[in-house]
Amino acid sequence: MRPLVQRLFDLSAWVLGYFSMAWLQAVVGYSAYSQLGPALITGLACGIAFLALAAPLRLHEGRSPVGSFDDALLVSLLGGAISLVALAVSAYTTDIRISVAVTGAMCAFLGLLGGRAVYRLARDFALSREPHAAPADRTPVVVIGAGNAAAQLVGDMVRNPDSIWNPVALLDDDPYKRHRRLSGVPVVGDTAKLESAAERFDATIAVLAIPSASADVVRRFNARASAARLELKVLPSVNDLGNPEHVQIEDLRDIEVSDFLGRQPVETDVSEIADYLTGRKVLVTGAGGSIGSELCRQIARFSPAELIMLDRDESALHAVQLSIEGRALLDSDNLVLGDIRDERFVHELFERRRPDVVFHAAALKHLPLLEAAPGEAVKTNIWGTQTVLNAAAAVGVERFVNVSTDKAADPCSVLGYSKRVAEGLTAAAAQDSAGRFMSVRFGNVLGSRGSVLTAFTAQIARGGPVTVTDPRVTRYFMTIGEAVQLVIQAGAIGSDGKVMVLDMGEPVSIAAVAQQLIDLGGKPIEIVYTGLRPGEKMHEDLFSEGEVDERPHHPLISHVPVPPFASSDAARLSPYGPRQQVVDLLVEATERMTLDAPGDDDRQVASRRRD
Repeated sequence: MRPLVQRLFDLSAWVLGYFSMAWLQAVVGYSAYSQLGPALITGLACGIAFLALAAPLRLHEGRSPVGSFDDALLVSLLGGAISLVALAVSAYTTDIRISVAVTGAMCAFLGLLGGRAVYRLARDFALSREPHAAPADRTPVVVIGAGNAAAQLVGDMVRNPDSIWNPVALLDDDPYKRHRRLSGVPVVGDTAKLESAAERFDATIAVLAIPSASADVVRRFNARASAARLELKVLPSVNDLGNPEHVQIEDLRDIEVSDFLGRQPVETDVSEIADYLTGRKVLVTGAGGSIGSELCRQIARFSPAELIMLDRDESALHAVQLSIEGRALLDSDNLVLGDIRDERFVHELFERRRPDVVFHAAALKHLPLLEAAPGEAVKTNIWGTQTVLNAAAAVGVERFVNVSTDKAADPCSVLGYSKRVAEGLTAAAAQDSAGRFMSVRFGNVLGSRGSVLTAFTAQIARGGPVTVTDPRVTRYFMTIGEAVQLVIQAGAIGSDGKVMVLDMGEPVSIAAVAQQLIDLGGKPIEIVYTGLRPGEKMHEDLFSEGEVDERPHHPLISHVPVPPFASSDAARLSPYGPRQQVVDLLVEATERMTLDAPGDDDRQVASRRRD
């Protein structure tokens, strides 16, 4: 609708509203015909005032689609304010009766909102009747869910002339939605009727229109869709949707294995995060890694005064700068090429840049390699962490977040031992430093370099076989974006000296993940079981024995005390010598931490000792 036409319509609604009510009251004898003049003037004044107030708000310049909720809300607020003023004026003058002022405003409202609703319905009907949008030329779709996302998605399918989808039925388990229609598409039953609805409407596609669906819900509907011979399409999680308030056909995609594992909703308190990141100097070690690069991308959104990205891999720094700035000339002071194992370099960097907040994500993390080279774990994960901690304390860093791993809980691998000691070093720094020092512990992240999913995908691409250690083995999974959101949130609410443990949901069978990836590929591929490797657990733990799961500030973040580990003890952990000698030193180090922890006993120590 053109702006001039909208303005004329709204002005007419006010004038006709007041005039018609005054005329009707005069006809029935409730008031005199002398009220027609004042009513006409009042309606004209209200209409002009409405147009004057609407101009700076761009009501008639396309601020919101005509007939939309936002449009109706704005019209109601403006009209209500003007009507109250007109009513107040009528109370202090004898020119117009109060009854005319009240009923005239009501009639004007009916015209303003009713006219918009009629226009919206007529436009939608016209679009649905266009020849190139005929349902017969589209693929029948059954939509699972009848909430807000489904309403927007179905509306776009119906109105979009380029849509290839024809929504024929909606399914929802909410009994209050049983008689709902979205853009003319009816809810025909609950989700248990998926197969019968597909047969009834000859549908070949099912769409899961629930962005907040958990991984368990996705797995359940994927199984149902497969049983009904339907291809399942999904909406991304709420975190991954470009605009959660406006869901479109373009948001639909094929199901991915990450949908089975990592759709855990994350509630982030943006005000807390902005308070400690906005306008501050933030340094991220390991900035080119999977976790470090995502940390940099998310931190950049909170407008830090300076984001210092440190890594020893120049190609990784190139990639992270490109992902954040859209360019990668490698000439920015934000990029720092260096190694945390270089003590002099690290101290000079901190002294020169003086960061306020540090996220320490640099680490060696590949379990089998560290089993073969435990000395490297000592140099990077322990000595490197101690170097960064010392440099941070020396310049008075306000907040230090050490990124840890679930393998530090009741460790039985070199990776776990070294990260457990790093947690203890961070706790010790909290005792000796003015700033807040904490660790964050979580499990596997989807899409990280070296992830089991990456390995499975490569094996499937080669035609198999897919190798799994044991049919019973389970792991925790979370998407990188979700994990990093919680890491940043933990930095806001974390307790000094403690480990923040992220809720990873339920552990997932690795064999089941492999089978789901194979099924998505559509080709029969063999799964070969190779047996657990040295240092691997059948089932990972998020908490060590004796650690209590307490969540005082956030439902997905636990606060766990960790025994401090003295830097002098870390210095005595020699990375040199025979492999078993280095491993024994790491085991003894974590045993000392356990012995120092309240409530521990010798049985815990025995359970951790390796052959």
